[in-house]
Amino acid sequence: MTLPRLDDDTVRGLAVAERVCVRPILSRLTDTETGDTRTVLIPCGATRETVCPSCADKARRLRMQQCREGWHLTQEPTTNPDEDDDGQNDDEDGGDRTDRDGGVRRVRSTRRRDDADDLPRPPRQHTTLGRVFDTPDGKTYRPSMFLTLTMGSYGRVTRDGVPVDPATYDYRRAALDALHFPKLIDRFWQNLRRATGYKVQYFATVEPQRRLAPHLHAAVRGTFPRALIRQVVAATYRQLWWPRHDEPVYDGDHLPVWDEDTGGYCDPGTGQALPTWDEALDQLDADPDAEPAHVVRFGTQIDMQGILARTPAADRRVGYLTKYLTKVLADDLNDDGEVSAARQAHIDRIADEVRWLPCAPTCANWLRFGVQPKNTRPGLVPGLCRSKAHDRDHLGLGGRRVLVSRKWTGKTLTEHKADRAAIVRTVLEDAGIDMDDHDQFSATATRPDGTPRYVWAPVKPGDTDAPSYLRLIAAAIRTRQRWRTQYEHAKQRAGPCGPDLSATISGAASAA
Repeated sequence: MTLPRLDDDTVRGLAVAERVCVRPILSRLTDTETGDTRTVLIPCGATRETVCPSCADKARRLRMQQCREGWHLTQEPTTNPDEDDDGQNDDEDGGDRTDRDGGVRRVRSTRRRDDADDLPRPPRQHTTLGRVFDTPDGKTYRPSMFLTLTMGSYGRVTRDGVPVDPATYDYRRAALDALHFPKLIDRFWQNLRRATGYKVQYFATVEPQRRLAPHLHAAVRGTFPRALIRQVVAATYRQLWWPRHDEPVYDGDHLPVWDEDTGGYCDPGTGQALPTWDEALDQLDADPDAEPAHVVRFGTQIDMQGILARTPAADRRVGYLTKYLTKVLADDLNDDGEVSAARQAHIDRIADEVRWLPCAPTCANWLRFGVQPKNTRPGLVPGLCRSKAHDRDHLGLGGRRVLVSRKWTGKTLTEHKADRAAIVRTVLEDAGIDMDDHDQFSATATRPDGTPRYVWAPVKPGDTDAPSYLRLIAAAIRTRQRWRTQYEHAKQRAGPCGPDLSATISGAASAA
């Protein structure tokens, strides 16, 4: 295909259609042996479609492959036996053991709450595989689960997910739950493992419901009694043993000021030093009647589905798990993309609550509540905490959107990416086709004296010898089209293959 003279926007549209990166990083690659120099396009690697639809789609498809590969394993994945699985410990699950300061661990009571049931503690089974079931006709099957957990209600909402009465909607609790949702998820997996005796493995994604409350979708390897899952959900909570932060002490222009002499913040009127983080926790520990500042729990709405491997239902759930990974949390989820005034106001209210609440002990927002943040320093301003949890795009969920247990496949995401590339190369080689531009994959080669053969240098804006964006993207589009044609022909020569390999090849072709 020969591209006519087109403007940048048109070529960008073609690049998106061909899944070519629209904002690549330009780098100049020089071969020190031949003296040849070329400009190489390095994909930006963005995971949000508003930044680069092509790279975001590639990242989503990689996650789909990762999810599919680990969901219904019949053999234990190979992992490093010295690694603590998922970084999760086996502390008794009661009240939160909250903090480490200078090697000293602050410990609250581990007695479980009166409103939380005790969980069973069966013997441990050193396996991550699901149970095998036999049928009367001699067949066997190993089902897994698709699990969805949601937060409770903060007030009545319409079909569009906006509050019926914004004045009574509990925006503060909604914001606090979102800020501490990742810790609640961690506690759930810990409790599920203890209650089942299995090293439960999962591929989970955190997404917003239409009302913008966070919820969890998870592919879980193996299946467990539904009553037990409900019991674990009901018994899972996260207590926040932090200083109270219900009402601001300082606001507007009346904010604590930094005192160079004491190395801390003080009252702007009296000059009295604010309690340090340690002092505030000491006061909390000294109060026998103290209550946690907040308790996060799941709602009662739980969805559990049994899923069999290599079924249309399994493929649909994999797609559903990764459906919104390319979008920001504040994006409207309606198909038409229209954002009503009521919904815009709903997003604004949540974002405003999240902006001013503390996200961590080190958060600058603690100054609003009369407490110096942990590891305090000059220049902290309430409302300007650097954590992305406060960003409007995240609405409190500053952690990872994809949560994968370590023994899901036994591979890192980089290793999964290499697997996909290897499939493409193998199919092409079997068909007698050499992949174009193979030399850029050998850019780490060395000369006989041990020095690098290839030298990389960034292409800076304004470089007079830099090729134009239009020409580079157009060339990338032509290369992608040629690769795709070669790959499709190679697949036809390779002949039919099993369903698992077909799915893998189909996904790998998108990344080719």
